[in-house]
Amino acid sequence: MVKQIANKKGTKTGKKSTLKFTIDCKLPIEDNVIVLKDFSSFLEQRIKVDNKTGNLGTSVTVSMDKESIVVESKIPFSKRYLKYLTKKYLKKQDLKEFLRVIAVNKNTYALRYFKINNEEAAE
Repeated sequence: MVKQIANKKGTKTGKKSTLKFTIDCKLPIEDNVIVLKDFSSFLEQRIKVDNKTGNLGTSVTVSMDKESIVVESKIPFSKRYLKYLTKKYLKKQDLKEFLRVIAVNKNTYALRYFKINNEEAAE
């Protein structure tokens, strides 16, 4: 006979955890390139929950700190999806040529400038 396993892979025991992602916008804000409030409202309008945009409800919250945006989710949420939306915002604002999205650590992205070598212009 085969023994039955009490806890299968599909079931989890314990409390549900919330996911917390941050987007650090320190450099573009200091240079007045982007407005944090506009970026935050863009994310609130574009994040999809149950295949509907702007349907955040209580499961996803978008908040602002001094120089960063914090996205907290009580449902499964992809960090890559947040990067995709950030790139979409940069493209809409015509900033994609100057700024890029870099993963700083496991739950944090940062907006940084491209390093452009002007060796040809110096000659």
